[in-house]
Order: sequence, then structure tokens, then C-alpha cells
Amino acid sequence: MLKDKVEYYNDLLKDKTPQDVLSFFYNEFNDKIALSSSLGAEDQVLTDMIAKHARGMRIFTLDTGRLFPETYSLISRTNDKYGIKIHIMFPDYKSVEKMVKDKGINLFYESVENRKLCCHIRKIEPLKRAFKDLDVWVCGLRASQSVTRQNVHIVEWDEPNALIKINPLANWSEDDVWDYIKKNGVPYNALHNKGFPSIGCQPCTRAIADGEDIRAGRWWWENPETKECGLHKR
Repeated sequence: MLKDKVEYYNDLLKDKTPQDVLSFFYNEFNDKIALSSSLGAEDQVLTDMIAKHARGMRIFTLDTGRLFPETYSLISRTNDKYGIKIHIMFPDYKSVEKMVKDKGINLFYESVENRKLCCHIRKIEPLKRAFKDLDVWVCGLRASQSVTRQNVHIVEWDEPNALIKINPLANWSEDDVWDYIKKNGVPYNALHNKGFPSIGCQPCTRAIADGEDIRAGRWWWENPETKECGLHKR
């Protein structure tokens, strides 16, 4: 079983570069592996690495319908630079319509439960459709991103989705990410230059002040311990 190989893969790849990790898993799983890109800085780094070391690996993103204009622009710029087509997954419109009718257009500000419902309909459900026929999910998680991600490993087992999840940048720092972007001319979201280190849906993301945690601008009205949408259950 795939789950039984996680420890083996971690031991095998513990001293390898992110490029090595991506190349290894692409050669192992081919059309059964894909990058789920949030279009954040980390995922843009992974997209660049995939284009150079695992070309042909599928890349998809989730369009929740509430993204920033700058994010849509980045999709286009990224496709043009690398000669690729990022596949875009959309939420089920009937589910969105019912949620908005029942709870209101900005329901997420009212409770954690409402916010998680919105995330489930706009993100989790489309993600599960994207996972169909996949064995491996590539993510841009880093251990130093937040308190909810401190125990991230390069290779993990994602129990809810029955997939291997790989985090090639698990041990990278924020500086490592931006050094790579600058050295390699990787396209990135213009909002990063305006105080947005982590970018999600427009109503749920704000710029942060100097000294704040890099994910402080995500669901800023909630406690740090709840600041996950459900994509990365730990």
C-alpha cells in the first residue's frame, strides 16, 4: 500500500533537494501526481522547478470565485512564461448559490463554522474532484509558515484523501523562497510587494504589519489555531 511507503520515501529523500524530490516522484508516478497550486510564492517556486525538472507534471489551482484580480493576472503570466496551462477547478455553482442564499454573501465573518463551510464548498470539494485518479499530491507547505504547520515532513500520508502528500520545500525558510524567486525570475503575485505574504480569497486576506506572523493576514479575525481551510488537516 502507498501509505506503507511514506517512511521509506522520507528516509530515501531526506538529504535531497526539492528538485530531486520532484523529479523522483514524477518518474515514479507520472500521470498520478500533480501540484495543487495556490499561486503563492512557494507554489510558484515549485512550478518553476517542475518546468525545469519534471516537465509534464500536472498543475491545477482552485478558483473560488473570490480571488484577487492580481491572482488571475498571475495565472496568465505563469502560463505564458512556462508554456503551460494551469488547470482551473471551480466550485459547484448550485452549492455556492444555496450557501449564499442560506447564510449570506459574506457568511465567513460570522463564525468559524460558517467560514469552514465556505472553504469546504469553494475549495475542499473542487480539490477532491481534482484528486480523482491521483496517488500523489504536491504542496508548497513549509514548517516555518505557521503554528499549524510546524510538524510538516517532506513526505506525508494524507489520510482524508488517501494520498501521499509531498512538501518539497518543507525545510525551506522564507528567505530561501524569495532568494530562489529572484535568482530564477519566477513570476509572483504583485500583492506580495504590498504587504501580503500569504494570499487567499479577497474578503479573507489582508496585508500584515511589520513583525506580524506571515499568515496573520489570513482569516485575521480568527485565532491562529483555527487558521486552516481544511485542505491541510494535521
